[in-house]
Amino acid sequence: MPPSSAPLSICVYCGARHGAAPAYTAAARALGTAIGERGWQLVYGGGKVGLMGEVADATMAAGGRVVGVIPESLQALEVGHTGLDELHVVSTMHLRKQMMAERAHVFIALPGGIGTLEELYEVWTWRQLGYHDQPIGLLNVGGYYDHLLRFMAHTVDQGFLSAPQHGMLQVGDDPVDLLLKLVAQVPAAEAAEDYSRI
Repeated sequence: MPPSSAPLSICVYCGARHGAAPAYTAAARALGTAIGERGWQLVYGGGKVGLMGEVADATMAAGGRVVGVIPESLQALEVGHTGLDELHVVSTMHLRKQMMAERAHVFIALPGGIGTLEELYEVWTWRQLGYHDQPIGLLNVGGYYDHLLRFMAHTVDQGFLSAPQHGMLQVGDDPVDLLLKLVAQVPAAEAAEDYSRI
């Protein structure tokens, strides 16, 4: 959990590619703009490529702070974003995810590949186990996650996931609406100064 004096911090998981549909890029930009316009902070994987770069650039262009956390292996490939307010280069993916989570009030996953899914499921599992109580959102742009959501409903039907656990993941298709819905669930004591910016 970030210190109470820090700006409201939104952790975004998303692809290092743009994907096949222009709507994915548009959603990343809209989310970043919404974060920046409210004076909030983006925490993300530190890349300058794909949707990662789009959400970071949009946040900064709109006046927000951006914190990136990238493993050494990716920084060595020169995909790290050097124009951020903070760029932390860490030794492992585990440390990357831990630092991102520690700096977040809210988690949102945009379209992405297996890395995005791994990050989403880990933070969802942590919430289930009581390691944090931050809200988690899935931005289902253009039905990208429809098949995944049907499968997760199937895990409930088959008795491997409870309905309350399933309900910890909040789904929306509009980036600003989902962002504001999640932020509204952050306890006031954790981000009192930031509620005035909504």
